[in-house]
Amino acid sequence: MSPATAGDVRLVDISKSYDGVPAVEAVTLEVPAGAYCCFLGPSGCGKTTILRMIAGHENPTAGEIRIGGKNVVGLSPSARRTAMMFQSYALFPHLTVRDNIAFALRVRGVSRAERHRAADQMLEKVRLTELAGRLPGQLSGGQQQRVALARAAITEPLVLLLDEPLSALDEQLRVQMRQELRRMQRELGITFIHVTHSQQEAIALADMVVVMAKGRIRQAGSAREIYDAPRDRYVAEFLGGQNVLHYEIDKVNGASVLLKGPEARSIEVPLNGHAGKLALVAGAPIDVAVRRDDIQLRRPGTAGLPGTTALSARVKAVEYQGYFVKVLLDAGSADELVAYVSERDFFRETLDVGDAVLATWKNDLSRLLVLGDG
Repeated sequence: MSPATAGDVRLVDISKSYDGVPAVEAVTLEVPAGAYCCFLGPSGCGKTTILRMIAGHENPTAGEIRIGGKNVVGLSPSARRTAMMFQSYALFPHLTVRDNIAFALRVRGVSRAERHRAADQMLEKVRLTELAGRLPGQLSGGQQQRVALARAAITEPLVLLLDEPLSALDEQLRVQMRQELRRMQRELGITFIHVTHSQQEAIALADMVVVMAKGRIRQAGSAREIYDAPRDRYVAEFLGGQNVLHYEIDKVNGASVLLKGPEARSIEVPLNGHAGKLALVAGAPIDVAVRRDDIQLRRPGTAGLPGTTALSARVKAVEYQGYFVKVLLDAGSADELVAYVSERDFFRETLDVGDAVLATWKNDLSRLLVLGDG
């Protein structure tokens, strides 16, 4: 096993059922060694069950879990060289920070001097050297989390597993700890697998995002790929930042497809490599995603540009978000639209609730979606 592949994790057709009810169904995935991977999805989608199976706290009903090429199903967490950082931190209140971090080495019979030396090195990495002698109750929430992270990492695992590690923190501290987790992951150079229900958290942290629903993977890829090029309606709506519109296929033109909808004129959308993945049949329904920040608002009667779609709408609500303004639009019988307008552009010509506008976007910024069961 080479260092370059020692921490790669492969899930091979794994399933898990409880009393005959499936929690995870036929999941296959490869997480490269040294990656920061986030499993993202709502409660009950199976993401924590997968984490516990990788950790060794649950066994799959079927399938294999391979770490560094070795099937680890049935092995203990220490034998498969995984460590888990729990949401509750689970620090020992009567032990100092140093002794909490060193506890796993103590269980393994490492001498006091050696385990304290290793703990002091971890304290330096998480920037808590000056707090080594304190008890957990004397620390802030963010400091407690760094202790928990150091305690999990001190055993030198190949894979560090994190179960909703930021959910107990306030917003400002969550942002700070995202940066801390990313820094630690890069410094340690090991595989991190992180479970979260926060879209923003996953996008900010991960090299690889895995979006789950109902025990299955809906899409896996880089954060940018998942956000900018969602595969289906579920992923587009769950990640946010996208409008999903319903159209009907009119005609396929080689590298593009002509669509027609109830409120918009016909539009031509590039296939973007989707030709083999979509049922492109005239008259069939199709979903189209358009990023909210790709929509521009114009006053009715202004000339449109070639290669763009213009949809008549009225302003339904306006929400100031700081560096941009969120404008909710009523487009009649078409789907509700949301536009993210830069603050400067919005206040150059302010819109009010009830104003008529044209919501426009370039056709080549539209994304065709695979129809799914949502």
